[in-house]
Amino acid sequence: MARGYDFKAIEAKWQRAWEESGAFAATEEPERRKFYLLEMYPYPSGRIHMGHVRNYAIGDVLARFLRMRGYNVLHPMGWDSFGLPAENAAIEHRTHPAKWTNDNIAYMRIQLKRMGFSYDWRREITCSDPSYYRWGQWLFLKLYEKGLVYKKSTAVNWCEMCRTVLANEQVEGGLCWRDGTPVVQKELPGWFFRITAYAEELLSGLDNLAGWPEPVKVMQRNWIGKSVGAEVRFPLVDRQEALTIFTTRQDTLFGATFMVLAPEHPHALALAQGTAQEQQVRGFIARMKLEDRIKRVAADTAKEGVFTGAYAINPLTRRRIPVWISNFVLPEYGTGAIMAVPSNDQRDFEFAKKYGLPIRLAVKPVGTDLDERDLQQAYEGEGVLVNSSLFTGMDSQQAREAIVDFLEREGIGKRTVHYRLRDWGISRQRYWGNPIPMIYCEGCGTVPVPYQDLPVILPHDVQITMKGGSPLQKVPGYVDVPCPRCGGPARRETDTMDTFVDSSWYFLRFTSPGAEDGPVAPARVNYWMPVDQYIGGIEHAVLHLLYARFFTKAVRDLSLIAVDEPFSRLLTQGMVCKETYRCAEHGFRLPEEVDAERCCRACGRSVQVGRIEKMSKSKKNVVDPEDLLSQYGADTARLFCLFAAPPERDLEWSDQGVEGSFRFLCRIVRIIEDQEALFKEPISSVPFQRLIVGRALYRRAQQTIKRVTEDIEDEFHFNTAISALMELTNEIGRFELKGAEDEVDERRFAYSYAVETLLLLLSPFAPHLCEELWERLGRSGSIFQAPWPGYDPAVVAAEEIVVVIQIDGKVRSRLVMAADADETAMREAALADERVRGWLQERSIRKVVVIPKKLVNIVTGGI
Repeated sequence: MARGYDFKAIEAKWQRAWEESGAFAATEEPERRKFYLLEMYPYPSGRIHMGHVRNYAIGDVLARFLRMRGYNVLHPMGWDSFGLPAENAAIEHRTHPAKWTNDNIAYMRIQLKRMGFSYDWRREITCSDPSYYRWGQWLFLKLYEKGLVYKKSTAVNWCEMCRTVLANEQVEGGLCWRDGTPVVQKELPGWFFRITAYAEELLSGLDNLAGWPEPVKVMQRNWIGKSVGAEVRFPLVDRQEALTIFTTRQDTLFGATFMVLAPEHPHALALAQGTAQEQQVRGFIARMKLEDRIKRVAADTAKEGVFTGAYAINPLTRRRIPVWISNFVLPEYGTGAIMAVPSNDQRDFEFAKKYGLPIRLAVKPVGTDLDERDLQQAYEGEGVLVNSSLFTGMDSQQAREAIVDFLEREGIGKRTVHYRLRDWGISRQRYWGNPIPMIYCEGCGTVPVPYQDLPVILPHDVQITMKGGSPLQKVPGYVDVPCPRCGGPARRETDTMDTFVDSSWYFLRFTSPGAEDGPVAPARVNYWMPVDQYIGGIEHAVLHLLYARFFTKAVRDLSLIAVDEPFSRLLTQGMVCKETYRCAEHGFRLPEEVDAERCCRACGRSVQVGRIEKMSKSKKNVVDPEDLLSQYGADTARLFCLFAAPPERDLEWSDQGVEGSFRFLCRIVRIIEDQEALFKEPISSVPFQRLIVGRALYRRAQQTIKRVTEDIEDEFHFNTAISALMELTNEIGRFELKGAEDEVDERRFAYSYAVETLLLLLSPFAPHLCEELWERLGRSGSIFQAPWPGYDPAVVAAEEIVVVIQIDGKVRSRLVMAADADETAMREAALADERVRGWLQERSIRKVVVIPKKLVNIVTGGI
């Protein structure tokens, strides 16, 4: 270790200095350029992991860089602290979710501070704190008043043994993760946000998000799933009702030979009642309730169904067609009912072949004849209509328009836009979440909690068992309340909100965390919003990012904010990956449980080295940031995470890479230590035009400024920025400070300038060490109060070489020449140099030796 790199003392010193000075506190300053930088806030699981370190290091480099560039930077941190893991931990550790959560927050806050992240901790938000969730309830009520919140019954995962709803993640192979009981689909009432009211704006708004990765926008477009088509009514035989379907291929209507309903469709059982099919239909519906919906519609899942006994009329052919129920239709698809066209849809084709249902060709390829009796598979492409009455011969696109015109004229259908997007169900039958502020009165019905009574405080005196539904149902003092309207007996809602609600607007609260008159202070939120740069994992591409966009638009329509979108730019960072180690006897092993010979330390057996994959506790291929902090320090951990891979790519862990980053920092310390006295002395500035011996080093420093600035600012190529800093360090290390007496000032200036530039450019990456070395150079104030260095494009762009001029083997001058100067130009310039001419007085020239691009040696015959 370099004698001056006591990283533990250095990092503690500067973390304390930053905190005491409020170095990263942000206030609204309208005359300055603002920049709101935000990383997705963490769930307080107990300890930060390397994914946190990488994510937050990326953000911190940008924050520190932008401050030095003159921006007014808001860089806050908080905690996504509600959620099911806290309830699980409460049972496992025999503690309260609040205590477990708050203890974890306290520990993780210390860890984040030890990493040197430049957060404005005065703005810290904790979602499970009443001062925050009060305003989540307030927003719920405001959206309720605007018709954007409603209650309805929906199918949920239900465990009869636990008497509670399970999240999809808690259903394993159709069984409850806790007790192995079969999970069933059950209809339960719940609260919904009407996100579909913003479907078109959410979709069209993606076109304006130029700073978002295209894959994220594609995922959101697919999730919203806009389809332009037609709704068509199929009258039921011998009944007054009709089945309505939605299709984007109305050109195939003449090929519809049967209909299929989702098992959950409200008519599914009703159509079979009183028929010979009733018992079979009941059994099929009951069995489907036990099956996972995603697996039901998977391509490799066998298609199965049952006939309801009912028939409908194809409104165009006027033919009677059977109505079936099948596993491949979900209630969320369109209307939950489809027309089946086996000639032009492969899924319908396979179903028709399996159950012997008729096939009628409706569309064929252009220039090709098909016979429906000989079809081996469906033709699903565009083409020409056949067997389609007056529409026969039209191409598919023309026919779609003509047919929907006909449907509208006849009153049997209409043009319709459907979205795959469904309203957001936010009810959770859990304890550790934001209480839903609604009350049920027998006389008054559903009554909102009055605003003056907010927040509805989550009671702490509860018993969490994960059985029998929400623990809140068993807290009389919480449940039993007077009706706010009539004063009579009433019951409080015991569902809590989905934790995604908390993270859908926290970025707004950061702008004015102390606001008491509303969730945000309008002037402050409108100064900071939108978030200029958001950073987080691509796994949040749909749910969190879509919900945040919805909430922003909804809150805008409450006249609380002025922006349409929450995040101008989005960076989705890659994962941190490492190989796995598996012992035949002891299973997966931690890196420290495997010796240098790749043997298990517990039993001595060779371990199997697995593939490189995302770090995870279950596979034990993890590195504890605490170990890195103890062995190498925060700056090394930060530097490695930023150097090993571009931010958007996965990072492969390398112990050698960590060691290399540490050695690089030690080398910089030695450079300062070796010349520390130099930096304490006055150094005269030398104009670039006069620089000769220091010209190349000065230019390299200028080129490094340009490269690092562009790498950070434009593409977040931190790895190449650090590589440039390593190259500059090498140049500094090779530079010779000693020289002729008339070169001393020039050499000292170029060296000092290069070292100072190196520290300034490195400071966002390794802030503690750069603060320390800046102080050792005798510079006043924090390095982060110094402006980011600029560069002269002319200096950076010039292609020059320094040519050494010798007379009889002794250096007498140096010349700056164009890099493409040939030998003749070098000879002529050397002989024309004033210094050389002075040395050549009264000497005869015997010969001139030219080494291209390097040296001219003038050999004389003496005086």
